[in-house]
Amino acid sequence: MSNQDSLTPLKMLLFSFHATNTIIISFLPLYLKYKGLNGTEIGWVLAVGPLASIFSQPFWGYMSDKYKTVKRMLIICIIGLLISSVLFFQMNGLIAIILMGAVFYFFTSPIGALGDSLAQRRADDLQVSFGTIRTWGSIGFATSSLIVGEILSSIGVQYMIWPYVIFGAIALAVAFRLTDVKVESDPIQFSDIKQLLQNKPFLIFLFMIMFLTISHRANDSFIGLYIVQLGGSEGLVGLAWFVGVVSEALVFALAGRWFRKFHTLIFIIIAGALYSLRWFIYAAVEDPMVIIALQVLHGVTFGVFYLAALEYVTRLIPRLLQSTGHLMFYAVFFGISGIIGSLTGGALIDSFGGDILYMGMAFCALTGTIFLTLYHVLPFGKKVRG
Repeated sequence: MSNQDSLTPLKMLLFSFHATNTIIISFLPLYLKYKGLNGTEIGWVLAVGPLASIFSQPFWGYMSDKYKTVKRMLIICIIGLLISSVLFFQMNGLIAIILMGAVFYFFTSPIGALGDSLAQRRADDLQVSFGTIRTWGSIGFATSSLIVGEILSSIGVQYMIWPYVIFGAIALAVAFRLTDVKVESDPIQFSDIKQLLQNKPFLIFLFMIMFLTISHRANDSFIGLYIVQLGGSEGLVGLAWFVGVVSEALVFALAGRWFRKFHTLIFIIIAGALYSLRWFIYAAVEDPMVIIALQVLHGVTFGVFYLAALEYVTRLIPRLLQSTGHLMFYAVFFGISGIIGSLTGGALIDSFGGDILYMGMAFCALTGTIFLTLYHVLPFGKKVRG
């Protein structure tokens, strides 16, 4: 079997899982609004996802390390995704939705990290670029956002369970054909976490990027509602995500060449400045088509920021602690920031509207960019592993 053939199931898994992910990220807020929830209540439901990920990602990472397999953990999580999603979409009432949502996110939130971990290890084994594999996740996200957006515009957002289950079933089918990797790391130990908590540059960096990641996660949660507030449809919401993720896929495919030329913190600071500018413009516009056009900036904000920040974290921490350090990074990026972004974003959009929400996000990102610039010129920004 050629290297390309052995990677095909993995690429299909990333494609189909991220296709399901775009349905949740893009359209779940609109579905919850259809169910009768207000902005604040939607924020509470969306905060369950990152809260669950703080617990589920370490748990499934531990299980993967303990049983020395990524493939089996992926299969179990995808089966859990299919069963819990059907139950989740049957729930009515805030409490029932939140409780079932916690079960749903417990299985779904680790799949992306496990898939990326498998892709990174397979890329290393075959000496190919991780970005060329991970790009298939972005392609799946973009394709799903465009197609599902148009479908839901025609049939109604209340039927979003059907495309979700279809893509989830494809993910399960291809997961059985994955080539597993030998997991050589030991399960996370409390001593590892203690050692990382004593790494001052690492902790300072995580704190400062939170100002950017909070604004990013708030946008993930509420851009759909904001486009609808401005007069857009589900189809336009899907188009907005399509434009954004296509630009992200291009960045993932090409970014490896850029990072060799400049310090990774330079790219993080540039991405932070563009985040700030992007949110200021979003706050000022009144036409949803302007937001869709500006979604091309998603690639050069999230794409560059995510890859550069992950690489910088890798350089900040000892090699033996990298798995634990990456989990802490994911917990901040997708967990803590997601909770804060969802709760505060829901309250702001409910009480003051989307323009005030995005203005607040712009100032938040600007604050983080200023902090990161200071961090870069001070000693703590220089103490990285070679």
